[in-house]
Amino acid sequence: MSEEWPFCKGTGLVKGDVVGACVSGGLDSKTIGHRLVAAGVDTICFTADLGQPDEENIEDVKTKMAPTGVRDTIIVDLKDQMAEACFEAIMAQAKYDGGYWQSTGIGRHVTVLGLLREMQKHGVTVLAHGATGRGNDQMRFERYTNVIAPDMRVYAPWRDPVLLVDFAGRTQMVDYLHKHGIDHVLPKTKKRYSTDSNLAGLSNEAEDLESLETPMDIVEPLMGVWPKDAPDKVEDVTLRYVKGKCTQINGEDVTPLQAMLKANIIGGRNGVGLCHALENRLLGTKSRGVYEAPGMELLGRGLELVYQGTLDRRSSSLFKQLSTHVSDMMYDGRYFDPSNQAALTAIKQLAEAATGTVKVGLYKGNILFQSLTDMPASLYKEEDSSMEASSGLNPVSSQGYAEIQKVEAVALAEAKVIRTPF
Repeated sequence: MSEEWPFCKGTGLVKGDVVGACVSGGLDSKTIGHRLVAAGVDTICFTADLGQPDEENIEDVKTKMAPTGVRDTIIVDLKDQMAEACFEAIMAQAKYDGGYWQSTGIGRHVTVLGLLREMQKHGVTVLAHGATGRGNDQMRFERYTNVIAPDMRVYAPWRDPVLLVDFAGRTQMVDYLHKHGIDHVLPKTKKRYSTDSNLAGLSNEAEDLESLETPMDIVEPLMGVWPKDAPDKVEDVTLRYVKGKCTQINGEDVTPLQAMLKANIIGGRNGVGLCHALENRLLGTKSRGVYEAPGMELLGRGLELVYQGTLDRRSSSLFKQLSTHVSDMMYDGRYFDPSNQAALTAIKQLAEAATGTVKVGLYKGNILFQSLTDMPASLYKEEDSSMEASSGLNPVSSQGYAEIQKVEAVALAEAKVIRTPF
């Protein structure tokens, strides 16, 4: 058997391994990167460019990781793939527990697939991720690695008992880096919560947000503003959908990436897409978060209005079941599972008719319906639903339907199957 490094005993890391570390360039990444290199581990770092709104320049990650001594830091551009994943989630209306757009869950299969492809080009044998041992992301990273590259092993530093003792907190990590001549300064005005972001949105969790006595507005939105700080006038937005995908915003053709970027800006400045949730985690615990997803909420609500016009009652009922399944599977790190792929195929079939132009007004966090036009498969017939005299449905013809329903109702009553308070 291959020889284990002393500090790596029990981790599965052996001499000859090439570790591909998923990094962000932050304190955790630097600490783990240097610790691996110091132990003689051949380490290459990988970062996914998912259009993170809190990253001014994703290339800075290379500069941040260079002093740790890792062999290289590779940035993998996955913005287009992330945008397609956003569109797929919007088509499925895949909001999770508490009604929020699960930006991290949506992006994780994109991240792992994209980074694994690049890692395999560089001979990586072990994927290392920086997810905590108490959260969902560790399971997502590892399940996706297991199904995409079964031979790839996984190292989770924050489940390593040795590292958990050596680096009990941020102070210990900073001291370790300084000891080895690596600069890292903790911000003087540290946020009171942690943030994870991508093109779909931003998750704010942990620290002060863990207390249910802490109000959600301690969060300073990065993708927009709180509704109270949004403009005092309505901003009209016109969205064109073709088969469940937004193809135009305010009359301009857009790719999925362009649509997400534009919708994030428009929705953000109007306070759209801020959400509080107490969600059910994979591990069975509850987690609290404050989430930002202005573009997802704007484009998602617009498509929902088209669905209302094109799905019949039974299709709508089926869609809701499929949507819940897809949302749960994305959250659980099971995007590639057969049942999820089958559900997505069915949703795409239902979305075939979802073509139309929606005009909405954005006002202080609200999305107000203005109009729904150019919808060839519309099931809404004004003359049929009118309460006024019209050439539509003849109200007299409803008499026969009422009498048919009466037969079953009376039979149930006489059999005393239905219990009433009378």
